[in-house]
Amino acid sequence: MATHRLLTSARIITGTISLKKHMSEQIRALGLLSGGLDSTLAARIMQAQNVEVLGLHFSTGFCLADRHRILGNRSNPDKPYRNEALRAGADLSIPIEIIDIKDQYLPEVVLNPKFGYGSGMNPCIDCRIFMLQKTREILEERGYQFVFTGEVLGQRPMSQRRPPLDDVAEESGLGRLLLRPLSAKLLPESIPEERGWVNRAELFDISGRSRKRQMELASQFRIIDYPQPAGGCCSLPDENYARKLRDFLAHRGTDVTPDDMMLLKVGRHFRLSNDVKVVVGRDQGENAYLERFIQGRAEVWVDDFPSPLTLVEGQPTAIDLETACRITARYSDGRHEPVVPVRWRSGESEGQLTVVPCQDDTELETLRI
Repeated sequence: MATHRLLTSARIITGTISLKKHMSEQIRALGLLSGGLDSTLAARIMQAQNVEVLGLHFSTGFCLADRHRILGNRSNPDKPYRNEALRAGADLSIPIEIIDIKDQYLPEVVLNPKFGYGSGMNPCIDCRIFMLQKTREILEERGYQFVFTGEVLGQRPMSQRRPPLDDVAEESGLGRLLLRPLSAKLLPESIPEERGWVNRAELFDISGRSRKRQMELASQFRIIDYPQPAGGCCSLPDENYARKLRDFLAHRGTDVTPDDMMLLKVGRHFRLSNDVKVVVGRDQGENAYLERFIQGRAEVWVDDFPSPLTLVEGQPTAIDLETACRITARYSDGRHEPVVPVRWRSGESEGQLTVVPCQDDTELETLRI
């Protein structure tokens, strides 16, 4: 029998994707892979059905793991934090592409979510739509047949109820080309199932917040190395981070850099005035990290005692600088001294102030972001 070159063409027609393919072609799918258990299982299920998988991992700039990797593993310094998506890809022997969407993500997703926010500043539905729109573009460019995710019906209250799942499929432009293997039997038949690219009978009907069935599946597939579920990797649902982000946007506007977003994840933050904020390192690791942000900011520290590194953003007045020194002294080992000499430097200028460490918790809480 003659061998023919097999072609896949994809084009958007009124919100759906039309596919033409030979049935003998190797089925190839794109999967969103965070490295968590659900997305890892979804990829493994596709492998079990002889689907060739490419994992996509989107870097938004808001992942908690970014902070952990930068600051290191404090409980076990000899064991560095890892990228879970790359780890999962290595375990499953599937290629992973990391796609940087930081520059687009804040203005296009976080600041203007069509479907609103969750508990913090997390636009979960819009986030999923945005990532899947990017995935659809790759599908069209490279000739993949469909897309799958590790979403589980009813697991997350905002984004994984049935109506939001439908919204995500429609708004992303993938429609029925989007397969959720873990909950497929509870959802309408997708194109991959309808066309026999995957066997619906070998998919699953998992729903709800319990991870019991996923853990049983992990055991069956001999997947033993995966992060424990802890509310996801994103900083945006965290109220402390969301509060700092709202404060930043209120005082600095939307001209935000990825470094600005990373700085919000580190240290204690205090708002001294409309123009001035201080960031106080919590430990040696955070102090070391804050050093990379000194340019363009004043720095404050104590020489005579172990102390935090404090950064002062904006144009501080003499009173602001004194307050920053008092806060720094408060979090130094000299906090119980009557007075503490505190050093400061801003560009070519530097000096020392002898201050009374801030002891008023009410004052601190008033300033704390």
